[in-house]
Amino acid sequence: MSLLLEAERYAANQSSHIALNAFISPLPRQSGQWHKQAKDADLRAKQGNPKSKLDGRLIAFKDNICTRDFPTTCASRTLETFTSPFDATVVQQVEDAGAIVAGKTNLDEFGMGSHSVNSHFGHVRNRRHLSAGGSSGGSAVAVATEQCYASLGTDTGGSIRLPAAYTGTVGFKPSYGLLSRWGVVAYANSLDTVGILAKRTSVARDVFDVLNKHDPRDPTSLSPLSRSRVLSKLSAPHLSSRLKSLPLRIGVPLEYNISELSPSVRQAWYRSLERLSQQGHTVEPVSLPMTNHALSAYYILAPAEASSNLAKYDGVRYGTQFTNKLYAKTRGAGFGPEVKRRIMLGAFSLSAQAMDNYFVQAQRIRRLVQRDFDAAFRAAHPLAAEPPYSQTGVDVLICPTAPSPPPSINLTINGAGPLDAYINDVFTVPASLAGLPAVSVPVYGDDAAGNQGSAGVAGIQVIGQYGDDELVLKVSELLEGCGL
Repeated sequence: MSLLLEAERYAANQSSHIALNAFISPLPRQSGQWHKQAKDADLRAKQGNPKSKLDGRLIAFKDNICTRDFPTTCASRTLETFTSPFDATVVQQVEDAGAIVAGKTNLDEFGMGSHSVNSHFGHVRNRRHLSAGGSSGGSAVAVATEQCYASLGTDTGGSIRLPAAYTGTVGFKPSYGLLSRWGVVAYANSLDTVGILAKRTSVARDVFDVLNKHDPRDPTSLSPLSRSRVLSKLSAPHLSSRLKSLPLRIGVPLEYNISELSPSVRQAWYRSLERLSQQGHTVEPVSLPMTNHALSAYYILAPAEASSNLAKYDGVRYGTQFTNKLYAKTRGAGFGPEVKRRIMLGAFSLSAQAMDNYFVQAQRIRRLVQRDFDAAFRAAHPLAAEPPYSQTGVDVLICPTAPSPPPSINLTINGAGPLDAYINDVFTVPASLAGLPAVSVPVYGDDAAGNQGSAGVAGIQVIGQYGDDELVLKVSELLEGCGL
């Protein structure tokens, strides 16, 4: 199929799936610009000179990533008329690679949510009336329903991986600092990571290869010197052989085997481990005791950073302007209930009375979570002054992405409270606190009669040491199609 025909098919799917509300600003069907871009990419492909593997492909962007040609709303009333004067670095990188911007996808307001129902533009609908996950639910549904070739979102505590698990797609959160955050509206600076959603791991890798570059405009972007240090440590002979020879050492975190784990997710987890074992890899139990406290720490640290970042939306610098009671109106009417809840949580934990008991303690827990991961992996953290290799550690960790299948969308809107939504992040938050690469890959389950591959999918998460993104993607490929 030519790239033009593929682009037209994606655009047609955007129109046919409009009820799913995956896009806030979809691709303009009547515009001749993207037709010309696709035709030019077809010509380059025929001449054997494509710009990249993304040349002529339609890539969608979560609507908290700034674009000049589409509004950037963050799914919030306070930004519903805002258009950025510049493109985010990741947008520019994708366009330089020949890709076509397929529109801006729906999300939980400012990325705060687990089901993509906290949007000023209406909630995202997954197929079969199930939750699409959040906050990058629109990006995941757009990929799952072939409204785009791939999409970019953001992952603060699981906002790429949870939607991937709920929609049967691949969701990849790279190591913190590898992809530029310049031009991405901040939620929590020390946690925010641009991530990739795609139908296949190979597509996610192609997008990652285009974006994995230092950006001097982003203060959190890993410097060229640090990147070379990561590559040199993780490309040592005894480490790079993990990608080529057997066996890998697969870690199973015991603390993730919680009693609330649904039978279908547990079955998919077992099936994943069985598949890797059959391929010759060894499976070993691993203990990560401090991950039991990771979720509590996250919901102190992330709201604290959010309350600081959202202070600029005061109706003067940013935000909807009201003629009377400017600040109060902008904050009260401009933000939705979940955003206001997290601002209040963050403001409290940063107050003088609560700082030591909440924020400081959460930072200590974060450090202990990082130490647990470092103790578990065979490869040492490449930016730490520690021995480069452990004979007793594991190469990757395998665990569920979410403790249960996607709930009914009606339940998430009408029945579940905020705490129920927060609990969905219990398996994704630890890797975010440690800044580690993680990918959610779909693994198929059985129905009640034991018919294999007929009961939908569960997301299985692969977590690696910092900078070990390529190994994480490799193991994700080993698991693709498991259960079919």
